[in-house]
Amino acid sequence: MWNFDGHDVRRLRRAIKDARQGRYCRRLMTVLLVALGNRPGKVARLTGQARRTVSLLLGKYTRRCRPSDLADRPRKGRPNAVPELTPSRLKREYLRDPLALGYLATEWTVPLLAGHLRRRCGLPVKRRTLRRRMKALGLVWKRPRYVYHPADPHLPQKKGRWFAA
Repeated sequence: MWNFDGHDVRRLRRAIKDARQGRYCRRLMTVLLVALGNRPGKVARLTGQARRTVSLLLGKYTRRCRPSDLADRPRKGRPNAVPELTPSRLKREYLRDPLALGYLATEWTVPLLAGHLRRRCGLPVKRRTLRRRMKALGLVWKRPRYVYHPADPHLPQKKGRWFAA
């Protein structure tokens, strides 16, 4: 029923070698096993797929004999959590000085910026989402670090002789 030749086997092996996605590689292997002479039912058991799936993959490949026909089609993916927070708006808010806006900080942290966007801009963005978007834009955020001033080596001289004791 399925007519494969040496060209198909070489073509499928080359495609498996170049495959980067696991699902695509699994589909190619399924068709290759049938091309090597195995029955579709046995291939279904070996690969853990339904017989109908194996038949659909074989039909898809044999129509044009192109391994790329077995690849995943592009998908839309999950929609943005806060579509109103565009990259330009995020950059504009990030470049504002938090001290000038009334915050007790000189640099933005992710929790501070997320709270600012929620309160002042009405954008309920979560910290994880904000971190991911800032990283994609190349923006940096830092936690405030406390820097303690080193002790003055001349303090006893300045305070007098009783201070050293």
